[in-house]
Amino acid sequence: MIDSEEILRQKLSIAWRFFYGRGFVDGFGHISARTQDPNVVLMTPHELGKVSHPEDFLLCDLDGNQIGTTEKLPGELPIHLEVFKARPDVNSVAHFHTHNATSFSMSEHDLQPTYFMASIFNGGIPVHPDSRLIMTEERGRDMAETLGDCRAMLLRAHGIVVTGPDIEEMTTGVYFMEDNAKRTAIAASMGNYEVLGEEEMEEIAEELLRTRGPIGRVWALAEIEAAEMDSE
Repeated sequence: MIDSEEILRQKLSIAWRFFYGRGFVDGFGHISARTQDPNVVLMTPHELGKVSHPEDFLLCDLDGNQIGTTEKLPGELPIHLEVFKARPDVNSVAHFHTHNATSFSMSEHDLQPTYFMASIFNGGIPVHPDSRLIMTEERGRDMAETLGDCRAMLLRAHGIVVTGPDIEEMTTGVYFMEDNAKRTAIAASMGNYEVLGEEEMEEIAEELLRTRGPIGRVWALAEIEAAEMDSE
């Protein structure tokens, strides 16, 4: 069940503060959540500072029409809208230019799960070959086609797109994707490294997603770090 708009706004603000504080935003990035009306989403505005508030997030429909405001939406809004159109199972989307994960889209190595928490990406992390900004509906549709039914993807030499059935799982996905990329790069600096096998990933992912323990832990961390910003 999707949360009320008020709760969604609160959770998006928590997630945004967490991502900003962790350096995932890096001057670029946006997150969104589908509301109880499946054709309406909450979206970060074009410019949003470190200390976000629930009222900062904007409403728009899946055609990009704003609801109740005229504040500027992100230029890459089609990333979100086209994923929501193509994936009714997705209720939250993030796009960032994180350093570690994005670097794999510019290397000879595929970004694969090496750290056990990254088993939630056992469906694969495809790379979209178009590095241009996703600023049109056509580019968004092509990107969503590359994503397919996967949880996350890389945009070549550009950034990441991570989805989730809710804001908490999207937040966890972004965190685990960047963390796995960093750990993999460290392992690669030592020489050859191992990736997790399909069967073990399936077993680990099933347990992680069924119990939602790690999701709850990451979200608790997000809440703590978001609240700390009010005292800075």
